[in-house]
Amino acid sequence: MISCRSLSVSFGEKKVLDRFSLSLPDAGITALRGPSGCGKTTLLRVLAGLERPQSGTVSGISPREIAILFQENRLLPWRSVGQHLTDVLPKDRWKDVSRLLELVELGGEASVYPPALSGGMGRRLALARCLSLPARLYLLDEPFAGVDRERAGRIMDRMRALGLPILLSSHEEDILSMADRVIPLDGPPLRVL
Repeated sequence: MISCRSLSVSFGEKKVLDRFSLSLPDAGITALRGPSGCGKTTLLRVLAGLERPQSGTVSGISPREIAILFQENRLLPWRSVGQHLTDVLPKDRWKDVSRLLELVELGGEASVYPPALSGGMGRRLALARCLSLPARLYLLDEPFAGVDRERAGRIMDRMRALGLPILLSSHEEDILSMADRVIPLDGPPLRVL
């Protein structure tokens, strides 16, 4: 079981997390629902080890066992779609590139470069790159921004079939309705409703 206990994070006078606690399931797709600015991204950054809390602990997982998809795609314009995956996959897994691109409905796009992709396609490439990393937990911050509902649903079904534990944040009701469980949040400071 992955759990956060009494996490506190402040930026200046603004308390984003104030003795926040939460336990996460070991499997399935769990969604964090909350308005923009409530603290969802800060929580993901703490879980990933990118933000140090002023107090509190995360147990059951280490940052080295986590892969994170940021809100920004962070694509390299000089690297092709396929190269974005081979850049992070060990050479003996390069054969998985086609399967990963099919998972996010980018099959046949391996030789295309990011400037030629639509916003939704770029988002799906960033998602495929994240999912190509070996991890015990995948943190996805607004993974389907710019992706239509039907396509997002098909991709979520494929991700679920992989059996990977996924924690995603979204404020899109369509995406939230497709998760296995939803944790309603508000803030700041972040709190479970």
